[in-house]
Amino acid sequence: MPRFLSLVLLLLTGIPALAEQPKAVLRAGAFAQDVTPEKFPVSVNGGFSDRKATSAHDPLHARCLVLDDGKTKLAIVVVDSCMIPRELLDAAKAIAEKKTGIPASNILISATHTHTAPSVAGVFQSDPDANYIAFLTEKIAAGIEKAHANLAPAKAAWAVGHEPNQVFNRRWRMKAGVLNTDAFGGSSDKVKMNPPRQSADLDEPAGPTDPSVTVLSIRTADDKPLALYANYSLHYVGDMPLLSADYFGVFAEVIGQKLKAGPAFVGMLSNGTSGDVNNINFKEAAPKLKPGERSRLVAEAVADAAMKALEKADYLSDVRLQSAGAVVELPVRKPTIHDIKRAEVVLAKVKDRELKGAEEVYARETMKMMAYPDKVSVPLQVLRVGDLAIVCIPCEVFTEIGLSIKKDSPFKPTCVVSLANGYFGYLPTPAQHAVGGYETWRARSSFLGVKSSEEIEKTLAGLMKQVK
Repeated sequence: MPRFLSLVLLLLTGIPALAEQPKAVLRAGAFAQDVTPEKFPVSVNGGFSDRKATSAHDPLHARCLVLDDGKTKLAIVVVDSCMIPRELLDAAKAIAEKKTGIPASNILISATHTHTAPSVAGVFQSDPDANYIAFLTEKIAAGIEKAHANLAPAKAAWAVGHEPNQVFNRRWRMKAGVLNTDAFGGSSDKVKMNPPRQSADLDEPAGPTDPSVTVLSIRTADDKPLALYANYSLHYVGDMPLLSADYFGVFAEVIGQKLKAGPAFVGMLSNGTSGDVNNINFKEAAPKLKPGERSRLVAEAVADAAMKALEKADYLSDVRLQSAGAVVELPVRKPTIHDIKRAEVVLAKVKDRELKGAEEVYARETMKMMAYPDKVSVPLQVLRVGDLAIVCIPCEVFTEIGLSIKKDSPFKPTCVVSLANGYFGYLPTPAQHAVGGYETWRARSSFLGVKSSEEIEKTLAGLMKQVK
């Protein structure tokens, strides 16, 4: 092209005529940071009663992946923990930002929701372990820093598989006339969480399941497996001795084996929208399995679905990265004066012993909820990795919310991560609140306003438009 014509084109378009815009070249780094406590015993989250672990069955990790497209850096972390408060994660992000330069707003940290991990959030009779909080904060930040130090040219692919046989809605509508009491002496609940298996009182599940296994696979420039991030909407399995990463940890091991990956490979499985879903088929009798056997069966099935999804996936080195976030102010369901007086009566009967049963445990929760503010600040986030959207909610999200977000998303695929960037209890829909059940009972495990899911979905829709 003559120089004169090049100058004319430059003046008319503002784009250099003799040079194309450089393409982004993806870089990626991964690291699995061990976060197993160094001191025992430790308090363990995941039940009405506190439990003490004196050893670990298998190691706990903060599995870290850092991505860089030349303009934007993202960090994605999955931690083997039941639930992690926002304050802890914000502190870890601040340290990581200082060490790596990755903006805290571009860092996603989620908990797997294993029920066999040290307590870092106060729920029911398990109180946070202060020493482990400090330890975990530093370890998460260190894992991000090490993953960042491993950045190297890479390729990414995304796909969606399906594994419908491992997810069952755990909330069941009971047949007419069946008495279904709650923790506060009421009997208006229409559904029951985890009802007796094969009970004649079962009517139908109160909600859907999501069989999707969404996968983000990362390879080195010479096509060696570097990391794999997956998302599946299953609460946990719960068949391991204390402490354990549950089936999430087994998946990380199994997917590396299936990919024939080297020792530096990092497998990651995040929790999808599983607030009302578990691995129990309530229509069948419980199978007789050894400890850990169910976790391995589930992990193998999810890993097989991930592998199948990737069979036709295209790996790209030109991958666009983006992040958007917002904080929404949501109302808190506070106890009334009547609730408080009733709780005081219940607790007055308890002497120097552990609380027993839902009534006593929720009486304590009622007293704890008195100190909560009228509103809380809830962080929401959307990450874009190529054509994949990773939507992040700091709650135990009901499956139908995740399905709604995916249906309306401008990104295909989209995955929704629960327990991401904080912990704000269960997130049912208004319709699920109306039929009651454990997940709706007011406590530190469920306190957001009845219509909070609608506000969250609306805000996330706007964030997805930002990164589109």
